[in-house]
Amino acid sequence: MSKKFSLKDKADYIRENVIDISVRNKAGHIAPSLSCVDILTALYYKVMDYQEKNPLWEGRDRLVFSKAHGCYALYAILADKDILPKKEWESFYTPESSLLGCMERRIEYGLEAGCGSLGHGIPIATGIAFGAKLQGKKYHTFCVVGDGELQEGSAWEAIQFAVKHEVGNLTIVIDANRLQAMDFIVNVLDKETKDIIGRLKGFGLSPVITCGHSVTALAKNLEKAKKGKNKKPNVIIAETIKGFGLKCMENIPKFHFRIPTDEEIAKGKSYGN
Repeated sequence: MSKKFSLKDKADYIRENVIDISVRNKAGHIAPSLSCVDILTALYYKVMDYQEKNPLWEGRDRLVFSKAHGCYALYAILADKDILPKKEWESFYTPESSLLGCMERRIEYGLEAGCGSLGHGIPIATGIAFGAKLQGKKYHTFCVVGDGELQEGSAWEAIQFAVKHEVGNLTIVIDANRLQAMDFIVNVLDKETKDIIGRLKGFGLSPVITCGHSVTALAKNLEKAKKGKNKKPNVIIAETIKGFGLKCMENIPKFHFRIPTDEEIAKGKSYGN
């Protein structure tokens, strides 16, 4: 793409790239990857501090991507930034690529943590942020987590620790697409987003709710969280649509891992207008 672009244009480009490569290489987990494209675009093209030529730079902001099975947008962005080799991404899910379907830690590729077992991202991010605080480091730590994995107790133990120890250099972004694997969360635990909000407030946090597919709104809220002087962790609830971008996939549980057919793809897209 041209060096001059809007955040929305870039998000559309990344989404298109994710769809093209995932379908071509027959990689599942497309739907959970599509719901977080705008979140990651806001982080990498507007908010986070890092050096593309030096992914090991100590002063870089950290991203712990907790919903690691939905990592395709992250791969696409890191390849677009020339941090991750393009050939690795373009051959993803084939024997020619070393990238895994569920992201593993590879700092040289900009991948800060492996989070294949859901519920571990917030504890890892809390530890990184708390360590930075103790050492007087200035970098910020972000954690993108799925709303389904918030059923894990380890997430809430980490949040409790972060509140107690005033880990304000941590921002948790919840990809709230209302689905977990093959069903809606409300059908699994009979809980909705308002319950998550209530629990977060019960821990003394002040969650900010925003549209998860407005990349400009996301960037604004993420920048505010990063630059703020909060003593407690920041939490942004990004209301998203699982499978956003392909009309055949949106809010359809069976597409958690299923690859769309040509006929289904022909139903059209819901972005780029």
